[in-house]
Amino acid sequence: MAQARDEEWRGKVGKMSEEEITEFLSGNPFCRIACLDDDGWPYVVPCWFEYSDGGFYIVPREKSAWARYIQRDGRVSLCIDDTTIYNNRVIVKGEATILEEANLGGRWVEIARRMSVRYLGEHGPDYLEPTLTEPRWLLFVNPVKMITWHGVDWAERYKHSK
Repeated sequence: MAQARDEEWRGKVGKMSEEEITEFLSGNPFCRIACLDDDGWPYVVPCWFEYSDGGFYIVPREKSAWARYIQRDGRVSLCIDDTTIYNNRVIVKGEATILEEANLGGRWVEIARRMSVRYLGEHGPDYLEPTLTEPRWLLFVNPVKMITWHGVDWAERYKHSK
């Protein structure tokens, strides 16, 4: 799709390529994970994530209510976006698996270390290291469906006139 020079402000419009998805998700956008609480209501919480192995690693604290909700029902949705004008976004319908229940010193530690540096830069270890005495879970969200978009425009499927 060739863009007129006067519409460059829209950015590249459309679905992201695999390379663009990987690049975007390796940055530091927050994720909002949605699950169902004990009464069946949607429960949404922001969290850090790591995208690798074809899915999303998430490390909740032991007392996070949502980790228990997910333990009961692994159906989740993720919304990962940024606040730039181009509104890059990845929406995921997925199945969460508990890889580790809350523990100290599990596989989650190395993943959390990488996340802390990715989100907080050089101060990541200053945040994480003093909290390694606090148990955490390790979740993995396997995407069932992913929808991506970037740029300032409407997808054709939303338009009434074409």
